[in-house]
Amino acid sequence: MPVPPLPPLDAFKGPKGRYATILRIIDTERPTLRQLLGRLAAGGGHCTMVGTPEQIADRMEQWLREGGADGFNLMPPSLPHSLDDFVDHVVPVLQARGLFRRDYEAGTLRGHLGLARPAGKI
Repeated sequence: MPVPPLPPLDAFKGPKGRYATILRIIDTERPTLRQLLGRLAAGGGHCTMVGTPEQIADRMEQWLREGGADGFNLMPPSLPHSLDDFVDHVVPVLQARGLFRRDYEAGTLRGHLGLARPAGKI
């Protein structure tokens, strides 16, 4: 069953970003209603990466190099195991490619943000 016609983005009263993602999926992928619901349930319409550590690093690198991303929010399917797998297997690949830091440059949040220490504070 095809996805029924939906109102245009400018007529939608809810969260525009999320709705725009759904409209983009419908326009580019032409899914059936079942496929759309499966796509939204699997990754919520967000980019979903599955594969070997090298394959995941390849996709992340492509997004970074082509300007499609300046960072990533991880949404692992199960915690803590999936996050541990990412840290233990994907991060070393990204580090070897120079895409993920090995150490912090500063010891405080203030330092990471490049903010000076207030006068008179220890």
